[in-house]
Amino acid sequence: MSGRRLTRREFVASTAVTSAALVAAPYVRSAHAAGKLSIGFWDHWVPGANKASTDLCNEWAAKEKVDLQIDYITSQGNKNLVTIAAEAQAKSGHDIFQMPTWWCHSNSDLMEPVNDIMEPIIKQNGEVNGTVKYLGNLDGKWMGVPACVGSQIKGPCSRIDLMKKYAGIDVQEMYPAGSPPKADNWNTDTFLKAAEACHKAGYPFGIGLGETSDSVDTAGAFFQAFGAELVNAKGDLTVKTDNVRQALEFYKKLVPFLPPDVAAWDDASNNKWLVAGKGAMIMNPPSAWAVAKRDAPQVAEQLWTHGFPVGPKGRFAPFLPFFWSIWTFSKNKEAAKSLLVHLSKPSSIEKMVDASGGYDLPAFENLTTLKVWAEAEPPKGTLYHYPNPYHHQVLSIAASPAPPKVAQQIYFQATQTKMCLRYAHGEKMEDTLAWAEGECEGFLRS
Repeated sequence: MSGRRLTRREFVASTAVTSAALVAAPYVRSAHAAGKLSIGFWDHWVPGANKASTDLCNEWAAKEKVDLQIDYITSQGNKNLVTIAAEAQAKSGHDIFQMPTWWCHSNSDLMEPVNDIMEPIIKQNGEVNGTVKYLGNLDGKWMGVPACVGSQIKGPCSRIDLMKKYAGIDVQEMYPAGSPPKADNWNTDTFLKAAEACHKAGYPFGIGLGETSDSVDTAGAFFQAFGAELVNAKGDLTVKTDNVRQALEFYKKLVPFLPPDVAAWDDASNNKWLVAGKGAMIMNPPSAWAVAKRDAPQVAEQLWTHGFPVGPKGRFAPFLPFFWSIWTFSKNKEAAKSLLVHLSKPSSIEKMVDASGGYDLPAFENLTTLKVWAEAEPPKGTLYHYPNPYHHQVLSIAASPAPPKVAQQIYFQATQTKMCLRYAHGEKMEDTLAWAEGECEGFLRS
């Protein structure tokens, strides 16, 4: 059956009528008009903390009409790192992924720049610390937005009673709740004297010298307190310096006052040590205190989180940030950036910090005095100085300021803790330095 062909004049007239009808018709926005978005969050260890993130994301998705998928990916067995590697290789997966410390740099060529949202976020929340810039920014390109969820400082958590009784140090007076620190005399020398006194009393400091994060982070902060760099920011080898020698001498004095098995400690060992009532201090975020509240309240009520001792080159504390990053292969970058802006609002950050019981730390200087840290108990004020509210110490990460891809290898090979053990166990100083220099030469070549 043949149809009549429209003339050009008839076609134009017909199209005009149809166009007018479309303009006049009401616009109906579908439930997911802004498309789909998926995010891979780190699976928080604090019960209920994930819910705060979920609620904030769903609140945003409902308003913006986005079909949102949220996955919580555990760090147990490094499943989150395996997932990052798999998505990077496949160039497919979540739109947003929560990257631990070093992984923005490890995947820098696949990180969508977020300068356009970081600038207003910083204007709103205050400047970020140097470690966040070191880990999250490459050649002026922001590779992620600092995530408060999971970010932490690993500072001293001390037993009030044991430090006062055996070391003669009142940590509450030194770091009073609601007031600036009075810690001028809290230095590496007084730290060694306190470690010796508590060891003699049968309550050694629980400081690991293993190859996992807690041990490496503590060693890194002490190395920086002595200005000890294995590789400098330019990528030059700086192992054989007096500053590195001083850091090793400090650890040689400290090791005899630590538990005899610290070389085998993992990240759970120091927590268990403190909660069991065996020691006077560990270096950790408030996770050990939180467990003690539940399992050993008599220990929890004697715990106080405070700052690191100052060394010849300053007072440093380990800071491990997470980042919310957008893959370059994300199919909905506009929505991803909108969500990250929403999660970075001060009200959103406070909800997430509250849900973690004060464990999570914002990286922004205007958000270090939230109520949760002042009100946490027992004892009240125990977490007041945890977020470094007076910028009393420099927040750092082990192996910096070496170029991050080199520093990451120093970090994960635990080069600094291995150096401390080698020298403390009798190896000659120059032999230890030569070994470390050879290791770092290899990292620079890889």
